[in-house]
Amino acid sequence: MVPARNPAFSGRESLLTAMRDRLLSGGRAVVQARAIVQVLHGVGGVGKTELAVEYAHRFASHYDVVWWIAAERAALIGEQFAALARALGCAEPGWELTAVRQAVHATLRERDRWLLVFDNAENPEDIAAWLPRGHGHVLVTSRARDWDEIAEPVEVDVLARAESVAILQGRVDALPTADADQVARAMGDLPLAIVQAAAYLADTGAAEIPAGGRPSSYPHSLAAVTRLAFERLRGEDPAAADLAGICAFFAPEPVPVNWFAAAAARLPDPLGKRAADPVAWRRVLARLERSALARVDHNQLRMHRLTQGIVRDHLTQAQARATRDLAGAILTASHPGDADMPANWPRWAHMLPHLLLLDPPAAASTDLWEMANDAARYLVTRGDARTGHEMALRLRDRRRDQAGPDDRYTRRAASTLAEALRQMGRYAEARELAEDNHARERRISGEDHRDTLAAAHSLAENLRALGEIQAARELDEDTLTRRRRTLGDDHPDTLVSANNLAANMYTLGETQAARELHEDTLTRRRRTLGDDHPGTLSAANNLANDLRVLGDAHAARALHEDTLTRCRRILGEDHPNTLTTATNLAHDLRAIGEMQAARELDEDTLARRRARSGNRPRTGP
Repeated sequence: MVPARNPAFSGRESLLTAMRDRLLSGGRAVVQARAIVQVLHGVGGVGKTELAVEYAHRFASHYDVVWWIAAERAALIGEQFAALARALGCAEPGWELTAVRQAVHATLRERDRWLLVFDNAENPEDIAAWLPRGHGHVLVTSRARDWDEIAEPVEVDVLARAESVAILQGRVDALPTADADQVARAMGDLPLAIVQAAAYLADTGAAEIPAGGRPSSYPHSLAAVTRLAFERLRGEDPAAADLAGICAFFAPEPVPVNWFAAAAARLPDPLGKRAADPVAWRRVLARLERSALARVDHNQLRMHRLTQGIVRDHLTQAQARATRDLAGAILTASHPGDADMPANWPRWAHMLPHLLLLDPPAAASTDLWEMANDAARYLVTRGDARTGHEMALRLRDRRRDQAGPDDRYTRRAASTLAEALRQMGRYAEARELAEDNHARERRISGEDHRDTLAAAHSLAENLRALGEIQAARELDEDTLTRRRRTLGDDHPDTLVSANNLAANMYTLGETQAARELHEDTLTRRRRTLGDDHPGTLSAANNLANDLRVLGDAHAARALHEDTLTRCRRILGEDHPNTLTTATNLAHDLRAIGEMQAARELDEDTLARRRARSGNRPRTGP
């Protein structure tokens, strides 16, 4: 996950050497149980990220594990840890983030040659919980300075003048030392500005440097030289300039170049035609990279946040609005897929920083709005209910203000918001919202509409959480009847209702009827979803409970043991559904007289639940 090495990197030798020496010796670096943490801090554009990239590549042979984490948005760190966990082989897709973090930390504690880089962290609180203990190294890049409690701060200053001159002369043919010195001084030796000025001067050629040695229209700031480069690009290659403009509205994280090809039909000419032609598209990318406005690494585009801001500010309001809309169209053309499916979560994690930057609640595009609502569902399902709640709340409130509470998109955001509230344990609020949403759906869409039935399911979940089991049972029974009639017996939504109705029956003492419905649901889910799907595991867990209560504790134990093994592998050791299954297995063990085994399992489950800081266990659909 480390960005590609910059082949033109130069200078910083003394700083790189000092970083390496401090990491090896410990020096004044803060030690987290022998994991050494350094933070590279400095102003934007000073080259903190480039320095970390160079360090990671230069000393890669000294590490067995090197992993890069974009840390600007704390809520997005977890999925990058999940990718690391999969690469280490210590977690499966779909594990809850708490389990992912614990698995990675446990694995790294057993190793002594690893490097993690947290790039552009905003503050120590964002990454403190993610810092591993052990014998490895951690680098953090940040514009903030207050890192003394968890890391040794290493200030990254502007380039030495000799380094600036060397970069300029290395990239601009026949540039006299005096001119290079003048350019460097005007750029304040800021690395990003030096590189941009070098690219501009190389593009314009030596003819623009008069005999007197001073460039005739010399740019005097990063903003000026970036604007000059952008305007020159617009004159020479409008498609590349349009591409640069669109990149300015994405996040600074990597943008896959294939997103543009997927959206070629939605892009204006000439960019759209060239994005659809692989050969022409490579030329556009090469021209953009030559301008130094962006870099192309591993088929991904990166634009520095300072460059992005300058390009955005250079556009008129109308141009900015149109370009932002194009960025949104590109995202929606590469929708990651069903937010409830763990296989799609890595794609959601990659998309999310760009989606958030576009501020979907304020967007005119309903496609982008719906995608943002799906992203909020992804966050809730993934285990980050708080971030999902914040996103769904903004979507609901903004849309309600614009179009009213009965608007289709307002109702959809309200549904996601209710689910987030339930996952957070705020059951009374969730119920009130779910009741209102259910009433609106019935009135607007009709009793059998899929959105109405989804709202009924959400309301029943909240009734059950509040202990109103009979009311939940009646609503689930009605919903199941309607879903069977409109969707069919094997539809996933139908099976969700069947599983929940059977759970209500079990709680109300109708155990034999619950067993029959759970058996049917499990059979159908195994056939349609597979043995390892979370819904299948939920049905198996519930059926095993029925078996124990009906007197077949040995059969319950066998089914619970198989389900727990699968839950641990698919969902993770600390997922709420895994812990619920472990508790149920302990009941089975007591029922057959294996008290010591039951005690040990309960002790482990209790410790894990306490470690989850009060998150409540639940039975999933």
